[in-house]
Amino acid sequence: MATDVGTGGTWLLSRVVVTWVEVVAVGFAGAALGGAVSGPPQLIVYLATVLASVGALLYNVDKLVQRRLAEQRVVT
Repeated sequence: MATDVGTGGTWLLSRVVVTWVEVVAVGFAGAALGGAVSGPPQLIVYLATVLASVGALLYNVDKLVQRRLAEQRVVT
């Protein structure tokens, strides 16, 4: 991880953009699947969409935390 090039701000911005794209893609996919079904399966699709969105968000936050900790280990 220490071999990544770019500043911390650039890396943060790119991770924010990636997170936004992932959440929007999951939202559109969930909306398309939810619109195609009705009744109880629609609720399951909604819950799966929310779970996938939260998963994408937490994955990217974890990547940011791991990078920050790795940078602190290199500095100290």
